[in-house]
Amino acid sequence: MLQTIPPERFYPYLTWQDIDQMADREQVVIIQPVGAIEQHGPHLPLAVDTALGMAIIGRALEQLSPGVPAYCLPPLCYGKSNEHWGFPGTITLSASTLMAVLTDVAESIYRAGFRKLVLLNSHGGQPQVLEIVARDIHQRQSDFWVFPHFVWQVPHQVGRLLSPRERQEGIHAGDAETSLMLAILPDQVHMDRAVTEYPPEQKQEGLLSLEGALPFSWTTRDISQSGVVGDATAATAEKGQQILADVAAGWVTVLEEIYRFEPPRRWDD
Repeated sequence: MLQTIPPERFYPYLTWQDIDQMADREQVVIIQPVGAIEQHGPHLPLAVDTALGMAIIGRALEQLSPGVPAYCLPPLCYGKSNEHWGFPGTITLSASTLMAVLTDVAESIYRAGFRKLVLLNSHGGQPQVLEIVARDIHQRQSDFWVFPHFVWQVPHQVGRLLSPRERQEGIHAGDAETSLMLAILPDQVHMDRAVTEYPPEQKQEGLLSLEGALPFSWTTRDISQSGVVGDATAATAEKGQQILADVAAGWVTVLEEIYRFEPPRRWDD
């Protein structure tokens, strides 16, 4: 998974002197991928979220202009995945542990002179945790700007490749994730085990939903027997290549914007 990052963009390959002599460190974009090790149905490996996040940001960094200084840290492979702990193999951190680790990483980056940190999240169970961390870090260091972004929230057109039901209900180990894995790690995908499973119909009609403006608490065992929430059988490697290219292009745009980001005026200055 680390091999997806261009060597010249991989933070651990720098020396301390490289960093000490780096010009305009306050404008350099540092990226911390945050993934998960958790079940993804009977057909996908536990590393899906981490692998997909690294592949997407690696492709984006390959395409990013050399004039935009950006470096990727090693991925944090463990995340808050307790919604999946009803399935063997899932490894989860508590929210407090994840927050503490990310805070310590951010403080180290700040001490090195950097002032822009992207928390690139590729697991749907922890965006709120990263948002809390980002706000708390900035509150302590007012000149440190942290961007808690979910890998799928950049501009893209992936939805046009999926069925209407998959766009609406395919939230885990379905068509998109399986297609991407077929494109980047095909030897780790077992399509002979792929299934289609959507959440059971809710007993009452109304405004509440699994995800969205008015969600309710749930674990994967509440809504899926296989661990899949979507249609994995529709996946193809060709579709995965299109998804990878599309989402990576969106990240190129976002990284360029973060590099150009000008902080708002502080009214207590």
